Amino acid sequence: MTAPLDDLRVIEVDSWMAAPSAGAILADLGAEVIKVEPLGGDPMRGTNRPAKVDGPLKGYDFAFDVDNRGKRSIAVDLASDDGAALVRTLCEGADIFLCNLLPQRQAKFGLDPETLWGSNPKLVHGTITGYGTGGPESWRPGFDVTAFFGRSGLYDSMREGADGIVPNARPAQGDHTTGLALVSGILASLRLAERTGKGQVIETSLLEAAVWSQATDYGVTATDRAPVRRRARHQMIVPTANRYPCGDGSWVVFNMPEEAAWGRMCRAIGTEHLLDDPRLQTIKDRFDNMAELVEAIDGALATKSRDEWASIFDEHKLIWGPALSLHEVVVDPQAEAIGLFPTIEHPDRGAYRSVRVPMRIANADIGPRGPAPAVGEHTAEVLASAGLTPEQIQAHIDAGVIA
Repeated sequence: MTAPLDDLRVIEVDSWMAAPSAGAILADLGAEVIKVEPLGGDPMRGTNRPAKVDGPLKGYDFAFDVDNRGKRSIAVDLASDDGAALVRTLCEGADIFLCNLLPQRQAKFGLDPETLWGSNPKLVHGTITGYGTGGPESWRPGFDVTAFFGRSGLYDSMREGADGIVPNARPAQGDHTTGLALVSGILASLRLAERTGKGQVIETSLLEAAVWSQATDYGVTATDRAPVRRRARHQMIVPTANRYPCGDGSWVVFNMPEEAAWGRMCRAIGTEHLLDDPRLQTIKDRFDNMAELVEAIDGALATKSRDEWASIFDEHKLIWGPALSLHEVVVDPQAEAIGLFPTIEHPDRGAYRSVRVPMRIANADIGPRGPAPAVGEHTAEVLASAGLTPEQIQAHIDAGVIA
């Protein structure tokens, strides 16, 4: 099978997780992705190594790997004139330039679109920032917890009630969402560059991706009303769109906002008597008595385990899902059937599971091309392919420009 992007070369100058995740997707789609790192490596390296993993994979940085797998690494002192010039040389033969540098730093290193177009006029130039490349706070550094979850209103809308604490986000949820947004823009920009013969600029930010992810909530701002923050068990307006614990402590989630689902749910869980309760005849009635109603549903579901309920829910055509733990997801037959956790072979550490990018193309080769590279693992190889002689490469090593 053919990899969709196997004729493309990407030069990636970035760090941490958002922009690298976009590069990882492009690599999984077949592109040659060259990651330009500082001499000491991307600061993300080594920040998340599982302490309880034994054997060859003990201490392996899986968090770094998932966003950098299948890439080639060169280590360059970008702050030196010679180092920046080397990266510009690599861009001459690239199709895509990907970075998380603010415009001022792009210009400082000569990696801004106008400079790079001087020697590669069809280059697609992609940038991820925290808050956008314009405006009074475009200078501000941003991580997903600050720009994606905090500044966008997402954290606030997830609070439980008016006085609830700000919740905790799981690592890189905002980064990976924004990475997908950048990849979408890059693919559209490649098409535009092909049609016009001119290079294109694609920009996105953690803030923009977060607001888009909340577009349904933001629709209410047209009426000058803010989304209502309800207690965790009372966030939905109907009991058939809520989450409940089962008898074994496992939780299940329902999403059936239509009126007809109320009868199906009551018959499934053995609470038919609620159908005749005069206090529960309309959606508004059930909302007004939600606390008591949730208590009744809790009591009914507590009589069986989640697995015992599963076939009953399906028999009554309820739309539901188990609230699985991460360890349950990786052995879930459905996840296995769609190849959600592919295996990567590391030359030194053996096999381990990773996470597939969230897309499949029929008859196309999409997936990890190998583990993340070591810092500067491919420096000499990549520079030699750009025309540098062994003597020139060694001279740059001796001068501390590359490693």
